[in-house]
Amino acid sequence: MQYNGQTSGRIVSIDRMRGFSLLGIFLVNMISFHSPYFHIDPESWWNGDTNLFTYRFIDIFIQASFYPLFAMLFGYGLVILRERILDKGLKFKPLALRRLSLLLLIGFIHAFLIWEGDILITYAVCGFVFLLFIGWSAKRFIIAGLAIYIVPNVLLLLMLGAASAVDGGAEFSMYDRQAAEQAISVYQTGSFGEVAEHRMAEWYKNNDLMGFFFYLITILPLFMIGAGAAKMGLFEQVQKNKNKIAAAAVGLATLGLVIKTVPYFYEKTLMTDYAQDVFGGAMVAMAYALIIALLSEHRKFDRILYPLEAAGRLSISNYLFQSVLSTMIFYSYGLGYYGSVSIFAGTMLALGIYVFQLAVSSWWVKRFYYGPVEWLWRSGTYLRKQRFKKGGA
Repeated sequence: MQYNGQTSGRIVSIDRMRGFSLLGIFLVNMISFHSPYFHIDPESWWNGDTNLFTYRFIDIFIQASFYPLFAMLFGYGLVILRERILDKGLKFKPLALRRLSLLLLIGFIHAFLIWEGDILITYAVCGFVFLLFIGWSAKRFIIAGLAIYIVPNVLLLLMLGAASAVDGGAEFSMYDRQAAEQAISVYQTGSFGEVAEHRMAEWYKNNDLMGFFFYLITILPLFMIGAGAAKMGLFEQVQKNKNKIAAAAVGLATLGLVIKTVPYFYEKTLMTDYAQDVFGGAMVAMAYALIIALLSEHRKFDRILYPLEAAGRLSISNYLFQSVLSTMIFYSYGLGYYGSVSIFAGTMLALGIYVFQLAVSSWWVKRFYYGPVEWLWRSGTYLRKQRFKKGGA
């Protein structure tokens, strides 16, 4: 039964957003699965117009537009969880601390044994900080979230603009041939121990104190904005506010895509590159969320959106499956194709795997209450074995 975008106590539009986020996150992550993405110039690394078009399409419509969506949904979900726990007369903080601690453990296993690009550790750590404010009102969440996101990032943007001006506006590139060749050598032919050592070094490089500060001014405020939306009941009242939501979606999409295309029509510098991701990406993410919320109000889209909903209910299991399968395809202890695949081929592979996940997820949710990782996570959170197979005890 579906009412106001909800079914069986779940807000289906949120599950659909999570399912859609899995696609975007996978398409971006896939580049790092098969190539030394952070050490290359993507515009010249792969030959041919098809690869160039693929990279630019991902850069404009997908890059930095899906982890913000997932972050906002994380904050939204924590607020909903808190309200439901309190309604049952239970204490929220101990349960939330167990939930985030388990997520942190899953993240460590993922980052150090599977793939260094893990986002779960970041969400768990930011989640612990977020618990300090979770009782705030919707207004305070929105104002604080926007302020923490906009003010320091605008200051960083101005600093990067000054650096670009001093540099004469030179193009921004993180290309490091030696680091790229080392990554290809290790991931393509190294032993599991060598891969693990390199993986941990790469993870630490992006998760030092500076990385933690960056997450506090990007991920944490997005949690707050999502929490504010949850306190307002935004996705439970879409029909009542559909005109405002539609106008906001158009405005955010337009401005966000303009910012994301600036490096291609103006100049690719430290400043434009940062603005493209941090501001353009977040705006496009919000637009995607609002568009899915609007579509979810029309029953005629249910058949199309249901696979996204199913995948979203298994979001962590699907996210981890993407990493496991991809590293087994590209790393030395699997098929060893790292560094041998173009961005176009990798994108087509990601799309194929995602379609497979949609099919399996649709089959799974009809037979099980939770995904395998979600079941373990929930059982540990409540310190009680949860129902798993439908129709069972």
